[in-house]
Order: sequence, then structure tokens, then C-alpha cells
Amino acid sequence: MEIITKSARMEVLTQKLRAEQKAIGFVPTMGALHEGHLSMVREARRMADVVIVSIFVDPGKFRSEKEFDQYPRDLARDADMLSPIGVEYIFAPSANEMYPPGFSSFIDVEGLSDRMEGVSRPGYFRSVATALILLFNIVRPKFVFMGQRDAQQAVIIKKMVRDLHLPIEIVVMPIVREEDGLACSSKNVYLSPEERTAAGVLYRALKKGEELFNSGERSAGRIIKVIRKEIEAQPLAQLDYLAITDAEHLDPLDDLTNQNALVTVAATFGKTRLIDDILLCEEKMKSKTGRLKLG
Repeated sequence: MEIITKSARMEVLTQKLRAEQKAIGFVPTMGALHEGHLSMVREARRMADVVIVSIFVDPGKFRSEKEFDQYPRDLARDADMLSPIGVEYIFAPSANEMYPPGFSSFIDVEGLSDRMEGVSRPGYFRSVATALILLFNIVRPKFVFMGQRDAQQAVIIKKMVRDLHLPIEIVVMPIVREEDGLACSSKNVYLSPEERTAAGVLYRALKKGEELFNSGERSAGRIIKVIRKEIEAQPLAQLDYLAITDAEHLDPLDDLTNQNALVTVAATFGKTRLIDDILLCEEKMKSKTGRLKLG
């Protein structure tokens, strides 16, 4: 396995791989890897000829320089996790490598980026889309693997890929969860023991909403009420937002009949902000391929 830090070297390599007609599977990450990332890598290994994982801590995704500096970084640890599961290359550029002095070009996916996470974190998806288009242009993958935990991000990037006619297939992988249902996230390490226990309420609340849907309830308002009540009963949880939207345009839904509905939630535990989501769909609406219908 080779660790590459320069975009020029990565571009030469991927040009060679494409000339050899090798299908590249790409998993973009910010490091601090966990089982959720590894599940995407394993699927990339199954679908592609060559697997490339990026580890790029994008300063544009943080609210402050202090938050950026505190983000966990351990490239050696991440490499040790990736080497045994068939990753050929790690692309680990610096911020200056990706955004050299004078950089002034950005991607804005309008209509999807200014709701939910976009309301709480203005400009966040502009940074995400810009960083990913740069990585896509450098790596030139055939398949890009993203996680359902960042559902809104996946919907936005699929839209970007379609709009810009990029020859890329976005593969959305199911959320990998810890024993109590908490979605695997690099942020989980920031939780105190009490906050970590409390954070399990997110999945419990989403499951209550899913159980209500599966019992025949199709009112988004009633499902939201049940989920909200469960979360607000946890004193350490500070709810940011809770929404039920369609899974393609992220438009709010009232009636969930014959819909692929995405339930998204964000809440803060202490100083740690977590997101989670769940898909609600009737049996006849489920994908025949087993792929998640997002975007």
C-alpha cells in the first residue's frame, strides 16, 4: 500500500490505472476511521479493480480553527486499518495541497444545501462539494462510496454528479451501528461516558418512528411527534432539528403513502453534535437491487 500526499503524483497514477482500464473504487474520508468507513472499503474492494481511500481533513468543514486543530489525526493508525482489507493507495493531501494560495473556485448545489444541515451549518455543503469535486478530478473514480449517516450529503453529491455529467456512480452504504444502535462516527470519541450512554436515544427514537410507520401510520407529523418526545425525554440531548423529507429532493413530506421518506435528526450531547437518519418505505417501494434509494 502506498501513501500519496501530492496531487500531481495521484493524477499520474490514476491516469495510468485508467489507461489499463482498471475500475477505481474511491472512499473519501477525513481519517479517524471506524467500522463504517471499513464497510465502504470492503464494498469498494468487491466492486472495483483498485481501491483508493482519501484522508483529507478539510478545514472548510469546521466551524472554527480550534475545532479543526482538535480533530483526531493518526495516519499510521488509519493505514494499519486499511492495509489488511485490500486498499492499494491512500491519498492524504494537506489543506495547502488542495487549496493553494489564490484558490477561489467553489461548488454550490442550490436547492439542497440550504436546509437541515445547511441551516445549522451555513456554507458547509459548499465546502463539501468543492472538496469532493477536487478529489474526483484528481482520483477519477468509477465508483464513489458514501455512507447513509450523511444522507443529505449523499443526496447533494449525487445531484452534483448528475448535473456536471461526471462518469461516476455514487454507491450509498447502510449505516454501521454500535451495539446500542448509535451510528458509528469519528465524533463518538468526544462523548463522555454519560453522554455516550445518552446518545443511544437517537436510534431508539428513530426506531420508534419506524415501528409506527410499519404499523400503518402515514402521517409525518404524528411520527415526528413520537420521535421528538423520545429525544426530548433525554436530559443530555439538545435537539437541533428533526425532519421527514422525500429521499431525492429533500422536500418536506406530510403524507408518507407511496413515498421513500428520509427521517433525519441532529442533536448535541455536551459539546458533541451528532446526526442520524433512517429510511421509511413501503415494501413495494424498496429497491430490487438492495441499494439505498437516496438521491
